[in-house]
Amino acid sequence: MTANRREMSPDPPRFHVAEPGAIAAGRTTDVYFARMLEVLEREGEDPRVAVEIRARALPDGWPWALLAGVEEAATLLGSAAPGVDLRVLPEGTSFRAGEPVLAVAGRYREFAALETPLLGLLCQASGIATAAARCRVAAGERTLLSFGARRMHPAITPMIERNAWLGGCDGVSAIAGAELLGIEPTGTMPHALVLCLGDTLRAARAFDAAFGDETPTIVLVDTFQDEKFETLRIAEALGERLDGVRFDTPGSRRGDLAALLRETRWELELRGHRGIRFYASGGIDPRSILDLNPVCDGYGVGTYISAARTVDFSLDIVEIEGRPVSKRGKRAGRKALLLCGACGSRTVVPAAGDDSGRPCPACRAPTRDALQPVLEPPPPVDELRDRVLAELAGLSLAEAPG
Repeated sequence: MTANRREMSPDPPRFHVAEPGAIAAGRTTDVYFARMLEVLEREGEDPRVAVEIRARALPDGWPWALLAGVEEAATLLGSAAPGVDLRVLPEGTSFRAGEPVLAVAGRYREFAALETPLLGLLCQASGIATAAARCRVAAGERTLLSFGARRMHPAITPMIERNAWLGGCDGVSAIAGAELLGIEPTGTMPHALVLCLGDTLRAARAFDAAFGDETPTIVLVDTFQDEKFETLRIAEALGERLDGVRFDTPGSRRGDLAALLRETRWELELRGHRGIRFYASGGIDPRSILDLNPVCDGYGVGTYISAARTVDFSLDIVEIEGRPVSKRGKRAGRKALLLCGACGSRTVVPAAGDDSGRPCPACRAPTRDALQPVLEPPPPVDELRDRVLAELAGLSLAEAPG
């Protein structure tokens, strides 16, 4: 059976993306919500409901994740459903499986059609921010750059780079993403430059002449020749002008990359070349970062961040007209997420109005409800990133296995 196809526009859009107005109007929602709204209207029903968003489990068994996409979610609800009440975990805050991260209360027909885009905004952004955070924890103080924009649809490049930065990356490579963040884009040189100029040393000299006074001269050393000998040749020619080299060796030629970096470092220092930074890119993830940390100064991470596993949030009605209700397998009633500053416990309990100050179930110290009204205007992303970095300092890779 073939589906009926709408008549094609004689002048279709060049890019297959939804405009912001279409998102706010519910045009990107699943059709069953539109049909449900029609039924509710015919039946004269528009109950006041409370809904909550949570993830039953986290990808790959992650014990924690970072919440991201809150600013966009609040923008969507504020523009399309201004009459609802919204409480949310602050953007960039870590959460665990089963914890509510966003709660909405209002007339259901006002925001029901927004469920699909609302979840999409949170699911993908949180996955990207969490992947970046896992790399940040693995890399420690080493440089961490987002290189993955090319792996995803260009229309969402700014979203990818914003959440990579939020999650702890030190820089992003895509120009539009950097503009959104108010930072300079970061990058070295592409293989294409070396190929076009025909020689790594010529490309290194040309790059340094064009940009060396304003940006570090970091040279790709894997295009034509053995990485060790290319590095030695460039170090001899550029001397102190050379800031670092990048190893983007393809998997078919990589072998033991850590051993290659150790060997190259030995040969450089034997000849008096000290302080040249080593960067690795290509297939980098938390596990490879841990392997390379003893010999590497920084990483360019691509697909692991930009194509990160999404956090599978779901949205559930938990209250109708003041009555706790839920589908099977879910917990009815509004909830509070109590955080205890004394013992560090996190507890989900039935909400009781103003929940901050309730005694901790574990140690009886006062707690605070992590779900809070959305701040207007939203905090700047660099402020959120600082908060993320402070929180990540208390998390370990043992808590977030690779």
